[in-house]
Amino acid sequence: MVVKIGIIKSGNIGASPVLELLLDERADRPNIDVRVFTSGAKMNPEQVEDVVPKVKDFDPDFCIFTSPNPTAPGPAKARELLSAMDVPAFIIGDAPGKRAKDEMDEQGIGYIIVEADPMIGARREWLDPTEMSSFNADVIKVLAATGAYRLIQNTIDAAIADVEAGKSVELPKLVINAQKAVDAAGFANPYAKAKAYAAYEICAKVADIDMKGCFMMKNYEEYLPVVAAAHEMATVAAHLATEAREIEKSNDTVCRTPHMGDGSTGSKVELISKPQ
Repeated sequence: MVVKIGIIKSGNIGASPVLELLLDERADRPNIDVRVFTSGAKMNPEQVEDVVPKVKDFDPDFCIFTSPNPTAPGPAKARELLSAMDVPAFIIGDAPGKRAKDEMDEQGIGYIIVEADPMIGARREWLDPTEMSSFNADVIKVLAATGAYRLIQNTIDAAIADVEAGKSVELPKLVINAQKAVDAAGFANPYAKAKAYAAYEICAKVADIDMKGCFMMKNYEEYLPVVAAAHEMATVAAHLATEAREIEKSNDTVCRTPHMGDGSTGSKVELISKPQ
């Protein structure tokens, strides 16, 4: 059986660039077929209304919608459209999505909220394509090394297993905080776990600083140092996350969870070993 997964991307968060890759890292997984539909950088209602219905032509077994701020007008429209479809669906969003948890429950939509997936410093005097790319690279490093991506991988894999078993998809209701992320990472060394925990919490705080610089300050001489500081925090978080993984590598205790030849998830720790 091949499980069909429709992924809709509107705007960008740290989970967006690699989402479909988390499910098929070697592009040889036999039990899933994925299609990605995107409105690009824009996430206004008109773009969402255009792109979301296109997923129906793929006839997916379930859908995933990713965007910043699931409470914003565009993502809210996406939730409305997905709720009306006869397809299980869930949202992957950032911290502001916690405000919409009850509404998503009422809509019959699941959610994965990633607290350390922060808003970018979107001021024209600050943000160019290079800075945007560098920021996203730092966030990706944090989400990967702290275990947040693995928790997303495991959650989606559970939905795939539901479809394969002929069961209704159990829609996730998951808020990924620092503790849940580092637990999923499987750190063996407590210092590595502490560094990863710190990295996650720092990255989560980046959103608060960027929110202040982008929406609460008017004078560019005031807000430019603030958004710059937020991006510096993301870089520090990425360094801490890297240090955590390096500790695990030095002890040969890096936890790896590759997808196996039948599509199931394997695991291994020692470098010179086979996943089971």
